[in-house]
Amino acid sequence: MLILGLILLLLGFLLNIPVLWTIGIILLVVGAVLFLLGSTGRAVGGRRHWF
Repeated sequence: MLILGLILLLLGFLLNIPVLWTIGIILLVVGAVLFLLGSTGRAVGGRRHWF
């Protein structure tokens, strides 16, 4: 999710498409939260690891 968010953020910035920019920011935030929860050992959505 972090990588997809970063790609969409960059594409939205470079191509000047505000929708991609917004979706990229949202995916980056959600990906960061999931990464932090997963790195602390908490089960996220019933799973300990997201593959």
